[in-house]
Amino acid sequence: MYSAVMKMHNADENCGIAQAAVVLADWWNVLVLREVARGHVRFDALAAELGLSRKVLTERLGKLVARGVLRRSLYQRRPVRYEYLLTDSGLALLPLLVAMQDWGDRWVLGDGTATATAAPSGAEHSRVHALSGTRLPVDLLLPAADGADRPPADPDAAATVLFTYPGTGVDWSSDPIPGAPGCTLENLLFRDAWPDFRRAGVAVHGVSTQLPHEQAAFARAQSVPYPLLSDARHHLSAALRLPTFRGAGRLRLKRLILVVGPEGAVRHVHFPVDDIAQAVEQTLRLAAAH
Repeated sequence: MYSAVMKMHNADENCGIAQAAVVLADWWNVLVLREVARGHVRFDALAAELGLSRKVLTERLGKLVARGVLRRSLYQRRPVRYEYLLTDSGLALLPLLVAMQDWGDRWVLGDGTATATAAPSGAEHSRVHALSGTRLPVDLLLPAADGADRPPADPDAAATVLFTYPGTGVDWSSDPIPGAPGCTLENLLFRDAWPDFRRAGVAVHGVSTQLPHEQAAFARAQSVPYPLLSDARHHLSAALRLPTFRGAGRLRLKRLILVVGPEGAVRHVHFPVDDIAQAVEQTLRLAAAH
């Protein structure tokens, strides 16, 4: 009935919002895309995560494939089994999913306050700390400040310290948000501790939603020795459901630290990061222990 009513509104044919709503259709399609972005690309894994019947999930996947948002990739011939992967059209939806999450965190799960930190009793705190044991999607690559595409975690290191930050060189005076400043200090503290991380065989990667050329300018100016990765397209944010906030004109990652093993599994989570110096020291001890 609802789809029939939608088709009758010819005035919506030229409305991008209306046409996007037709593709997404209902909340199950949105959640299917959320799970595929998280790396749950096989039918059984999707069914387990979503709690959907096989019939309903088959229907939803078929429609998303028909709409060009997902594509099927054969991974087993006997019996025939497919993985469901995001197309370019589907990848372009990830910023929308992250924006929806940001809105839900602030206005539905929160009290509407804009903040770059999180309360220990909040939904973001629970969601981030539940990342322990989670594996990063194996094919996820992020553009680095040096022009290369790199995985978020270094597979050749004993462990990788993956820290996210709102952005360096940003003037927050016109848009003061609790917990937002201090990104330059965080990078400089990791820079100064870099020799200790290297001796321990531990890689360090910084991630923000700034563009690679913005990160490159900062890395050159401050002699940052480790890779800075750009999540401007929100691929990592969607994969891990990382907490964000809107500040200085764009969605920005809240400050957190993950210790990731060489197999790509999250071993330790530090969030929220209130005392930056203490967090760097603690992370060095934890990563070296691994």
